[in-house]
Amino acid sequence: MFVGSLLATYGWYIVFSCILLYVVFQKLFTRLRALRQRQLDRAAAALEPDIVVKRQEALAAARLKMQDELNAQVEKHKEKLRQLEEEKRRQKIEMWDSMREGKSYKGNTRKPQEEDSPGPSTSLVIPKRKSDRKPLRRGGYNPLSGEGGGACSWRPGRRGPSSGG
Repeated sequence: MFVGSLLATYGWYIVFSCILLYVVFQKLFTRLRALRQRQLDRAAAALEPDIVVKRQEALAAARLKMQDELNAQVEKHKEKLRQLEEEKRRQKIEMWDSMREGKSYKGNTRKPQEEDSPGPSTSLVIPKRKSDRKPLRRGGYNPLSGEGGGACSWRPGRRGPSSGG
């Protein structure tokens, strides 16, 4: 009697629950099987010596190529530094020789950029002189802080109930 009334009252809920559980378990089992298959494939691929050797050789070749490129860049940088040092040394020798002869050594030294461009320069850059005027404001001027602004300074009133009103 009790089972019959239970089925009569909740029968459809029980049927739909059983169907839902069956579908959920089927989905979970298919995903679990696929996951296990992937793990077995990975393990088999990792254990095959030919694939492992090829992978290691490719990795070693890539590292060797990157190291060769880095070594070439280092050699170029060293050569550039060597040339700069040689140029500085040559300029110091010229400066010392001109000083011993009593000439002005500042005008005789040349920059490396000037040597590369043969012929006279067509455009002369005349440096502007700084005026001796007083700056308009001091260096620490900040309009948001309210400091250094002059005679007009506004400060907000106190907060709280004692402000009146």
